[in-house]
Amino acid sequence: MPMPSKRRSVLVHSSVETYTPPDTSSASEDEGSLRRQGRITSTPFQSHSNVEPWLNRVIQGSSTSSSASSTSSHPGGKPAAASNTATATAAATVLADLMAHAQLDNHSAPPDVTTGLVEHLHHERPQVASVRGVPKGYNSSILETADGVPVNSRVSSKIQQLLNTLKRPKRPPLKEFFVDDFEELLEVQQPDPNQPKPEGTPMAVLKGEPLGVVTNWPPSLLAALQRWGTTQPKAPCLTALDTTGKPIYTLTYGKLWSRSLKLAYTLLNRLTSKNEPLLKPGDRVALVFPNSDPVMFMVAFYGCLLAELIPVPIEVPLTRKDAGSQQIGFLLGSCGVTLALTTDACQKGLPKAQTGEVVTFKGWPRLIWFVIDGKHLAKPAKDWHPQVQDASADIAYIEYKTSKEGSTMGITVSHASMLAHCHALTQACSYSEAETLTNVLDFKRDAGLWHGVLTSVMNRMHVISIPYALMKVNPLSWIQKVCSYKARVAVVKSRDMHWSLLAQRDQRDVSLSSLRMLIVADGANPWSISSCDAFLNVFQSRGLKPEVICPCASSSEALTVAIRRPPDLGGPPPGKAVLSMNCLSYSVIRVDTEEKLSVLTVQDVGQVMPGANVCVVKVDGTPHLCKTDEVGEICVNSGATGTAYYGLLGITKNVFETIPVTATGVVVSDQPFTRTGLLGFVGLDNLVFVVGKLDGLMTVSGRRHSADDVVATALAVEPMKFVYRGRIAVFSVTVLHDDRIVLVAEQRPDASEEDSFQWMSRVLQAIDSIHQVGVYCLALVPANTLPKAPLGGIHISETKQRFLEGALHPCNVLMCPHTCVTNLPKPRQKQPDVGPASMIVGNLVAGKRIAQASGRDVTQLEDNDQARKFLYLADVLQWRAQTTPDHPLFLLLNSKGTVASTASCIQLHKKAERVAAALTEKGRLNVGDHVALVYPPGIDLIATFYGCLYAGCIPITVRPPHPQNLATTLPTVKMIVEVSKSACILTTQAIMKLLKSKEAATAVDIKTWPTILDTDDIPKKKVATIFRPPSPDMLAYLDFSVSTTGILAGVKMSHAATSALCRSIKLQCELYPSRQIAICLDPYCGLGFALWCLCSVYSGHQSILVPPLELESNVSLWLSAVSQYKVRVTFCSYSVMEMCTKGLGTQTDVLRMKGVNLSCVRTCMVVAEERPRIALTQSFSKLFKDLGLSARAVSTTFGCRVNVAICLQGTAGPDPTTVYVDMRALRHDRVRLVERGSPHSLPLMESGKILPGVKVIIAHTETKGPLGDSHLGEIWVSSPHNATGYYTVYGEEALHADHFSARLSFGDTQTIWARTGYLGFLRRTELTDASGERHDALYVVGSLDETLELRGMRYHPIDIETSVIRAHKSIAECAVFTWTNLLVVVVELEGSEQEALDLVALVTNVVLEEHYLIVGVVVIVDPGVIPINSRGEKQRMHLRDGFLADQLDPIYVAYNM
Repeated sequence: MPMPSKRRSVLVHSSVETYTPPDTSSASEDEGSLRRQGRITSTPFQSHSNVEPWLNRVIQGSSTSSSASSTSSHPGGKPAAASNTATATAAATVLADLMAHAQLDNHSAPPDVTTGLVEHLHHERPQVASVRGVPKGYNSSILETADGVPVNSRVSSKIQQLLNTLKRPKRPPLKEFFVDDFEELLEVQQPDPNQPKPEGTPMAVLKGEPLGVVTNWPPSLLAALQRWGTTQPKAPCLTALDTTGKPIYTLTYGKLWSRSLKLAYTLLNRLTSKNEPLLKPGDRVALVFPNSDPVMFMVAFYGCLLAELIPVPIEVPLTRKDAGSQQIGFLLGSCGVTLALTTDACQKGLPKAQTGEVVTFKGWPRLIWFVIDGKHLAKPAKDWHPQVQDASADIAYIEYKTSKEGSTMGITVSHASMLAHCHALTQACSYSEAETLTNVLDFKRDAGLWHGVLTSVMNRMHVISIPYALMKVNPLSWIQKVCSYKARVAVVKSRDMHWSLLAQRDQRDVSLSSLRMLIVADGANPWSISSCDAFLNVFQSRGLKPEVICPCASSSEALTVAIRRPPDLGGPPPGKAVLSMNCLSYSVIRVDTEEKLSVLTVQDVGQVMPGANVCVVKVDGTPHLCKTDEVGEICVNSGATGTAYYGLLGITKNVFETIPVTATGVVVSDQPFTRTGLLGFVGLDNLVFVVGKLDGLMTVSGRRHSADDVVATALAVEPMKFVYRGRIAVFSVTVLHDDRIVLVAEQRPDASEEDSFQWMSRVLQAIDSIHQVGVYCLALVPANTLPKAPLGGIHISETKQRFLEGALHPCNVLMCPHTCVTNLPKPRQKQPDVGPASMIVGNLVAGKRIAQASGRDVTQLEDNDQARKFLYLADVLQWRAQTTPDHPLFLLLNSKGTVASTASCIQLHKKAERVAAALTEKGRLNVGDHVALVYPPGIDLIATFYGCLYAGCIPITVRPPHPQNLATTLPTVKMIVEVSKSACILTTQAIMKLLKSKEAATAVDIKTWPTILDTDDIPKKKVATIFRPPSPDMLAYLDFSVSTTGILAGVKMSHAATSALCRSIKLQCELYPSRQIAICLDPYCGLGFALWCLCSVYSGHQSILVPPLELESNVSLWLSAVSQYKVRVTFCSYSVMEMCTKGLGTQTDVLRMKGVNLSCVRTCMVVAEERPRIALTQSFSKLFKDLGLSARAVSTTFGCRVNVAICLQGTAGPDPTTVYVDMRALRHDRVRLVERGSPHSLPLMESGKILPGVKVIIAHTETKGPLGDSHLGEIWVSSPHNATGYYTVYGEEALHADHFSARLSFGDTQTIWARTGYLGFLRRTELTDASGERHDALYVVGSLDETLELRGMRYHPIDIETSVIRAHKSIAECAVFTWTNLLVVVVELEGSEQEALDLVALVTNVVLEEHYLIVGVVVIVDPGVIPINSRGEKQRMHLRDGFLADQLDPIYVAYNM
C-alpha cells in the first residue's frame, strides 16, 4: 500500500511501480451480468439468415424457435443479405405491429423476440396485426385479425391497415429495443440469510418502584427554597472554587433566597422599554454564565423561577465563530428570547462592537444584556411578594440539546416534572438533609443541574462545585475535595476518573472512605466500564468501597432513565454483559467470551427510576416492543420527563408521545412514553443496559454500528503516541445512498508522517476485524484544530459539517472507497454481437429514424462553370490580381489595435511570385517538395503559402518556437519538419537565428535542420512560369496538428478539397468581396488556417487578422476591432473567449465608455474540435450583452482531422438548439432526452449547421452499422472537402486507412465516409432550415480516443471534471485519466496548501455520487500544471505521462484504497 505523498515531506517515497492497484472491476465474468431473464437480446436476423420461415413462425405462434436461451444470442448467425431488404422491412413491420399490440406492461422487461414473445402470445392472445405492405409471394392467409378470422375474408387489407394505425398507441409501450440497461440500479444489499435473528419472548413493560410518600415534602421547588432560605439562612448551599482549588465563596440558603428575590423584583419591575415592562411572566430569558461561576448561575436560575420567567441556560459565546453557536442563536430566536442575564466579569469578556455594545453573534437575535451582580439589583418594595405556587404543568426551564445533524432543540421541563424528578432522585440516591455533594459536571444542564442545583436545594444539601478549569490544572482536585469536605456523594464522568488515575501517583494521603455514592453520569458510554474498574483498582486501597460506584443513564428528553444503587439502598448486585459485536450490529444480543476481540463489555446502569415505567421498542418504523434478546430504543413513561421540544410540534409528537405496541399491534399502555435516544435492553434482575446512543448510530449496508464503539476501537490502537489527548471523532456521511464511516483524529504535533500513516493503517485493520465494517475516510488534523464542545470533547456535528464543506484542513488523509463502497451498479456486460441489421430493425421497431443528415446541396447552389474555373487557389489569386488589383484582402492588427500591415490582391500576388522565385533558384526545390513555413501570424505566412503553390511545392504551416520556452516548443517544430519530410524551411531572420542558436542546440540537434531561407528581403524577381497542377486531386498542402491525446497527425489536402472547403464556407457565411470578417485564431492548422490563409483569396472578402497572442497584452483588442470595423461575422477560439470573459468581466462599463458596441455582430463562431462549452459561451453572451451583443450571436463550429469544417453556424438558418440528455444513458451509448434541471441531466449545444455539400451519419463504433436517433455513435462524414488521408512518415497508414475510406457494414454500403473519431448524435428539430426542410441538428459529445472505459461503460472526462470542479471553491481546474484500471483525478488548487487534503474526500464523494465511479488516485497540484494547447483543450495524455514520470511536483497524492 503506497503512502500518500506530500510535497516537501522528508519521506522516501515508495515508487509508483511497487503499487499494485486493487481490482476495480468488482464483478467477475461469471457473476451474472445486468441482463435480466427475458430481455430482448437475441435478435431475429442473426438467428436465421433466411427471414421468411422465421416470420411465419412468429406469426403462426409456433414456439419452435431455435434460440437456446433467452439471454444468449446465436453465434455464427449471418446478417440478412441486402437482397432480403424488402423482406426485412416487412419482417420489421410485422414485428412492430406485434410489439404494439402485445401490450407489454411498461415495467416488465421486454420479452426475448425469438422465444419469449411466442409464449407471450399464448398467454394473452393479443391482436396480431396485419402487415402494412405485404410484398408479393407472401401467403396472405397467415394474416389474421384478433379473433382468428383471416383478413381477406372480411375487410380489405387497406382498411384493416387503417384500423391498425388508429389502434396503435402513439408511442409504442416497448421501451428501447435490445437491452435497455441504463437504469443503473445500485446494488441493494441482500440480507445475509445466516444473520442472527432475535429469538426471545416479547418483553413486558418494566415498572419501577412507586414514589414514596414523604411527610412535609414541599409542594414545589420554590417552596423548598423559601423554606430553607427563611428557616435555615446560615446553612451552606454552594461552595465555589477558583482555579487553584481555594474556596472563593460559599452561598448560604439565606443569601440564595434574598438575592433571587431581588433579581426577580428587578426583572419584573425595573426593566422597561417604552414605559412598558420589558418582561411578563412566561417569557424566556437566556442565562449566560461561565462554568467557573455556579453562584451567580444559581441566583439567576432561581430568580427567574420566582419571577415566573423561563430560564434558558446556554454556553458563553467566546468568539463570533464558536462551534454550534449559530444553532444556539436559532434556538434563542425561536424561543423569542430578548434578554440575556450574565455576570459583570463575563460581560466584559464578550466580543464587543465599535459602539462598546456586545456584538450580535451570527444567527442570534438582538439581545439586551443584563448584568446581575449585586449593585445592579434593586431592593424589593415592602409590599412586593412573589407568588410561590404549587408545581404546575407550566414550563419551568428549557434545556438545550444538539442533535446528530447539528440542529439545536430546546427541551421544556415543567414545574411538576422538575419536582417529580427531584423526588425520584432523592428516593433513588436516598439524599438526606445537609449532606455534602461534590459536583464536577456542568451545572447548567443534565446531571450537573439535576443533582447540583435542583435536588440539592430540595434537600438543603451543600454542593462543592469543581470548575472544569480546575480539573484541567489538577485532575485530582475532585478527589481532594471529597476528602477534605468528607463528601457523601460525588457526581462525575468517566473522563474525570480516567484523568485522576493518570495523576494519582502524586497523592498518598487522600481517602475516599466518606463516599457512599460515586455517581458516574455517563455510565452508558462503552468506555465507562473500564474507567470504573481501573478507578476501583487504584482507589480501593484508599477507602473506596466497590459498591459505591453507581453508573447512571440519562437523556435530555427523559432526564434520568436509570441509576445503579448501592446494596444497602436495595439494589441488586452489579451486572456485566459481554456481547458479540457482530450480533449487536443486527440488534441481537448474544453473550460471548471476553477472550475475543470482537466483543463489547457493558455494565448495567442500574434500575429504573422510582415511579417510572420502561420499555424497549424497535428503532425504526412503528414502535413495536422488542424481544428480550433484542436491542432497541429505551422509552420511559413517568411524571419526571421533559414535555416537548419548544416550538417543534411534529418531532415532539414523535419523541414525547410514543405509544408502544406489541407485535400484533395491541397498545401496551394508555400513557404515552418518551423516547430516550438510548439504545439498550433489560437484562438479569431487571437491570437496564445501554449499548449506544441513537445520535451515534451509523447504519452501514443494513448493519448498525455505534460511533462510540468505533472510537473505543481506534483508541485501543496505541492512541497516546499519535492522537493528541485521545481526541477522536467518528460520524457517518451519506454517499451513494448509504452511510459511510468517517474517523477524524487530532495528530500529536511530534508525530512523523510515517508514524501517522502506520497508525491509520492499523486503525483500519482493527475496525475491520472487530466491527467487520470498512472506514470510508480516515483523516488526521493538527492538534487543537477540531471544533470543541463547551466542556472539552469534540463538537461532532460541527466537525462533520467542516468535513463536508472541505474546511477541516487535515494533514493526513486515507480514503478506502474500494473496500467500503459495495453498492455500485454491476459493471455493464457488453452484449454479444448485436449485428448492424438487427440494429436497424430495432430502430424501426422503436419507431426511431436512422440518424443521417446533410447540408445544402452544392451543385444546385452555384453555377458550376465558375466552380470549375477556380479549382486551384493559385488561379483565383492571379485572377483577382488582374481584375481587382487594389482590392484589400488582409488587415493585420497589432496589440495597440492599429494596422500593422495590409495586403491587396496585387501585393499578395507579387510577394508570392518573389517567394516562388526564391524557392526554385535559392532553394533549388523541385515540384512536389515539402516546405515548412515557420512564421508568426501575419501576412508573410499567407504570402509564402501562395509562393509555395506558385512554385508547385507543398506548404506546411508550423507554429514558431517560443523564445522563452524553447525546451518544450522547439522539439514540436523539429518533429513536424521531420515527419513532414520538409526539404526547406521558410522563415523570418529573427526566427532563423533562433533555430540555429545555442539555446536551441540544448533542445534539439540543430545540425539536422534542412535548408533554412529567410524571406525578409528576397530580390524582386518574377517566377518564369506559375505552376499549374495536372489534376485537382494532387496534394495542395499538409495540415499538421497535435491532438488532445498527444498524437501528431498531418492530413493531406488536395486542390479539389481546398477549393471545395472555401466554397462551402463562402456559401454558409455569405462571403463576398464587399464583406469584412474578423478572425482571432491561430493560423497553423484546421479551420483557423483555412479562414486565415484560404478563404479571403477565394471569396474576395476582407479579413481583419487579430493574432491571439496580442490579447495577452491587450485583452480588449479583438472586441474593439469587431466594434471599430462593424464586423458582422467573426471567429475566435475558446481560449480567446475565456481570456475575454475572465479579463474583461469587470470592465464592460469602461469598454462602453470607449465606444465599444457589438450590436453589429450577427454571428460569432468559436472554432473548436470538441463538445461545445455551453457554460463559457453562455457567460460570454451574458457578459457582453451590455455592449449590444445579441444573445443569438454566439455559436460553435466543429471540425476534426479528417474534415476541418463539418459544421459552422453561418449567417442564415435557425439558431443553434440546446438539448438536455440523461448522462447515465450516455454511458451506455444511448441518447435519452430529459427536461432541463432533471437529475443527471447534461446540456448539449448543437455544433453549428452542417456545411453545404457535407453528409453526416452516425455509425456504431464496432459493428460500423448505421444507428438510430436515440443512439450515441461515431460521427462519419462524407464531403468533397474531406482530407484524403494521413501523412505520416512511419508508414502507419494501414492502421488508419479506414479513417478516410470507411463503408457502412449495412444499409448504404456504397458511399465512402471518413470517420471523425468523435462521438455524437443527430436530432431532427422542430425548426426549418433555409430550404424549408425540418432542420437536423448534430450534437458532438466528445472524442472517442479521450473516453474512459470503466465498469463496462463509456465516460467522457469532461463530465467527471465538471462535477469535480463544482465540489469545492478552491478547485481551479481538473483533468482525469486512467492508469491501469484506476481513475486518476488531477486537481489544481487555487487556495492555501492547507486546503489540499480537504479536496481528497470531496472529489471522491462527488465522483461516486454523480458517476458511480471510485476514484483511485487524487493528485493535487498548483494552478497551471494541467497542460492546455493553443485551442484551449486539456492535454490529458501529456498530463498522464507527467504523472507516471513523477514530473508534476504535486502538493499531495492520495491513493484511495
